[in-house]
Amino acid sequence: MNSIFLTGGSGFVGTNLQSYLSQGYQFKNFRRGDQVDVKEDIVLHLAGKAHDTKNITNPNEYYQVNTELTKQVFDAFLQSTARVFITLSSVKAAADKVDGILTEEIVPNPQTHYGKSKLLAEQYILSKPIPPGKRVYIIRPCMIHGPGNKGNLNLLFNLVSKRLPWPLAAFNNKRSFCSIDNLCFVIKEIVEREDIPSGIYNIVDDQPLSTNELIRCIARSQSRNPYLLYLPVGFISWIARLGDWIHLPLNTERLNKLTQTYMVSNQKLHNAIGKPFPLTAEEGLMKTLLSFGANKNHNI
Repeated sequence: MNSIFLTGGSGFVGTNLQSYLSQGYQFKNFRRGDQVDVKEDIVLHLAGKAHDTKNITNPNEYYQVNTELTKQVFDAFLQSTARVFITLSSVKAAADKVDGILTEEIVPNPQTHYGKSKLLAEQYILSKPIPPGKRVYIIRPCMIHGPGNKGNLNLLFNLVSKRLPWPLAAFNNKRSFCSIDNLCFVIKEIVEREDIPSGIYNIVDDQPLSTNELIRCIARSQSRNPYLLYLPVGFISWIARLGDWIHLPLNTERLNKLTQTYMVSNQKLHNAIGKPFPLTAEEGLMKTLLSFGANKNHNI
């Protein structure tokens, strides 16, 4: 039975991954404050400080968790007999804005402390030679979603649930997403196969979706029609800038997340794995949305 040294085991990805790998794997869950001592076969480093859209997080927290903890875990891996190291980075380590489609070949230029802290961790890992018999992977997912996930997708779901109109329909965008099922599938493939080369891999669903398509999917999951409101883009942008000052629910950070185009290529990963993902982008999204609806009905 394979043993896994796991950080971030209590988080959204960690809990889903432990369920996904429940057969044939034993986990040692690392908790903050523990000594980093790797005696297992595989290291899955999922712990991290998530991006704060409200911009109230002390920047040092990003570097303490995303950079320094990653260095400690990777150093312990190098000194251990473990053969596989996987760390959960982010596409935001490469770019906050994308012209065209983001690939792994882009020269990274993150603008936020979150992205910079992730990139510093990546650079540290890449600066070290990989000993013979070991494999090292840096995986960059975009926005991860799935049953039980909370975040902007949940906010959208609640908005549609209240039968409120979607006021950002005039924005024309496409975004890549990452289903938790597809992410777990990729990690399992990497762990179990020695023919996947070490390196950096984007992990995203195959099809990008617009925010308007998300709204339509949410409405369909609730068996209702969407309400799309085409307000002028300039007016909405002004409201968002105002929200930066007086802390409205809509600010420029959240507006960008909801409306910007951010398409990511997963071709390198598909070439390495040689298998289709378990779920299409829409199948994964509907699974997430139906879980939101089930939880809402359960709480009524």
